[in-house]
Amino acid sequence: MRKVIWIGVAGMAGAIVRVGIGQLVHSESGFPIATLLVNIVGTFLLCFIVTGACRKLYANKQLQDAVTTGFLGSFTTFSALSMESVLLMENGQFMLAALYMLSSVIGGLAAGAFGFYLGRKQVQR
Repeated sequence: MRKVIWIGVAGMAGAIVRVGIGQLVHSESGFPIATLLVNIVGTFLLCFIVTGACRKLYANKQLQDAVTTGFLGSFTTFSALSMESVLLMENGQFMLAALYMLSSVIGGLAAGAFGFYLGRKQVQR
């Protein structure tokens, strides 16, 4: 039960941070830059953490679950990515939608690979 509470508290924090970034970062073109930003940063952090780079965090399973599942799980958002892509297409902004989807997937993969790379380098020290 304690684990679920910590995941919930961390999830609430992740959602609040995501909403805050959404309010700070705007684009006049309608490009959902805030969602792209949180998804890329969240992917980097998740990959960095799961390599064991944050050893104290990695050793404490409850803390690891709170940060990865709770905070990063609610900080990042695949559902918003999907919804925003569909909305762009419904508004006839097909090029913007394609750019958004491509930059999200390629940016996420690059951020993940970079997170794994840096995490492994950190563990090897």
